[in-house]
Amino acid sequence: MAKNQSVPGNFNYNKIEKKNKNFMYKNLLRSKCYNSNFSNSNFDYASFRGAHFKACTFFGCTFRWTEFIGTNLKSSVFTNATFENTVFDSVNLEGANFKDAQFKNTIFLSCNIEKAKNLNLEDLNIRIFHEMPQLEISEELEMAVKNVMKNDYVKKARVFDTKDGDLNILNLMILLDNFDESTLIKGLNIIEVQLDRDFYTLSYVIKLLKNYQIDGTL
Repeated sequence: MAKNQSVPGNFNYNKIEKKNKNFMYKNLLRSKCYNSNFSNSNFDYASFRGAHFKACTFFGCTFRWTEFIGTNLKSSVFTNATFENTVFDSVNLEGANFKDAQFKNTIFLSCNIEKAKNLNLEDLNIRIFHEMPQLEISEELEMAVKNVMKNDYVKKARVFDTKDGDLNILNLMILLDNFDESTLIKGLNIIEVQLDRDFYTLSYVIKLLKNYQIDGTL
């Protein structure tokens, strides 16, 4: 992963061709696009938080570790797209077409999935939550999460809390899928002190923790 993810820019397109482009790590915060064609583009590690991509074409696009949070994807086309470690959280999927899309470890939380087209809800590579999942965590982990949110960059990224101010249990669940609790607590304590740059997705935190493991910090 790149050390810095991009800062949000002017990403507002109306009826434009943007095929075969690289939008990797792009911060698409509150972008507004309509009826545009992004076929065969790379959206790996991108954040679509609060974005509107209505009636857009994403044929053959890749979405690895991509986050769709509060995104409006109404009537967009994801035919032959690839989703891996992707999160759809509170996304409008009305009329979104997933014909022949490939999924691996993809999560849908609080989405109107019943209004999507060609989305196989029996796919074992998809996990569906109609509301925030329940997860018992230790007091030590809860404290580590609350402390790491004191870091200005972590606080700004909003990866550990919800819009209601509660802990984001889904993201904690994902972190615990990748690390044991002891490693996660130690890692979050390091991030609280050391992190000094903007980031926008949970995948950045996961990459940091894995780098700490590789270099012996953890």
